Amino acid sequence: MTVARASAAALAACPGLTGVGATRLREGPWRVVVAGAGGWLGLAALELLHGLLGERFAERVKAFGSSARTLSLRGGVSVDQQPLSALADLPPRPTLVLHLAFLTQEKASAMSEADYIAANRAISGAVLAALDGLGAEGVFLPSSGAVYMVDRPQAQAAMRLYGRMKLEDETAFADWSRARRKRAVIARVFNLSGPYINKQSSYALACFIADALAGRPIEIRATRPVLRSYAAISELMSVVFGALTDGEAGPVLFDTAGDEVLEMDEIASVVERSLSPGHGVRRPPLTESEPDRYTGDGAVYRRFRDHLGIEPVAFSRQVEETSRFMAGEAGT
Repeated sequence: MTVARASAAALAACPGLTGVGATRLREGPWRVVVAGAGGWLGLAALELLHGLLGERFAERVKAFGSSARTLSLRGGVSVDQQPLSALADLPPRPTLVLHLAFLTQEKASAMSEADYIAANRAISGAVLAALDGLGAEGVFLPSSGAVYMVDRPQAQAAMRLYGRMKLEDETAFADWSRARRKRAVIARVFNLSGPYINKQSSYALACFIADALAGRPIEIRATRPVLRSYAAISELMSVVFGALTDGEAGPVLFDTAGDEVLEMDEIASVVERSLSPGHGVRRPPLTESEPDRYTGDGAVYRRFRDHLGIEPVAFSRQVEETSRFMAGEAGT
């Protein structure tokens, strides 16, 4: 793995891992394997690990994905990604695995159901089969709030399929952790913010930030109340590494959620005040009363966060961190 040195100024502007989990990870023996390193969560995790480990990053962090390629992070950091098929070739060593490789809901819409199921089972099977040989002591699985939609006929078919496959993954990795007396941390992810956000036209927060950065009024298209609760990726990963290194065995499962449940008007107003004061927010009249609520139950997540000494990231700061990345990306 080759890693170019980032400038001090660039690294100082990046969010970091915090809490006792960050300390344990920095001082501990673990290698960190990131499977699915090229996605939003993978790139953000690599940046956070680089900020924590510094000179030891290349020796302690290994990136894997669909193909061999070089991943580019902010500050001029380059990371070599190996194909997932090479995961089983790693020599045994105490290891924490971030299992982030999974075909998204958008892929479920574009592929046949059989092909989508087969592809995800092949990815997860490869990771699961490699865990014992590489010395895994814990695995992190980002699941999804879509698991709650599996039995809801009103949900889109692609979301139900995506949720069903995530539930299957949850069961497989939880069973591994019980059988091996190892740790599995499973986070049902609802709404995230932070650097490396992708598919920006699909996320309301990114669309609002794009409007503000372009100097135009923020457009809300929803004609019903829409409720969301955001967690910063840096906060989530601090919780994850805290739970992975706490010495406990077996699976732990939680929903992600921020401290505030916000309606779209409130979200857009925070973005407008932070990034483009005076440009305003536009929204059509509300014609439906039934709210679209996708927020998760954050009680367990917040207990972990507080126990691990992790400071919550306020939503206004989440907007700043996400917009800083999007502005930089637009300028490249």
